[in-house]
Amino acid sequence: MLVQVERAIRIQAAQHGRSTEAGIRAILERAARPESRIKLGSFLASISRETGGLTDEEHALFEQVRNNSAAPAVNFE
Repeated sequence: MLVQVERAIRIQAAQHGRSTEAGIRAILERAARPESRIKLGSFLASISRETGGLTDEEHALFEQVRNNSAAPAVNFE
C-alpha cells in the first residue's frame, strides 16, 4: 500500500510540475492550513461590515491615538 501512495504522490506532483518533495510539502501545507479555516483579520472585517463600520469621527479617534513610532530593537544579551 505504501508503494501505491508513493506512486500516487509522484504522479500528482508531476501533474502539477513539481518534484515529489515539493508535492509532499504542498500536501502537508494544505493539511495544516485548510482553506476553510477562519482567518482572524477576515473575521474582524466581516464583523465591522455587519455593524456598519466606523464613522469618520471614530476613525479620526483611532488615528489620534495610533503609535507610529518604530518598535525598539530586541537585545539578546
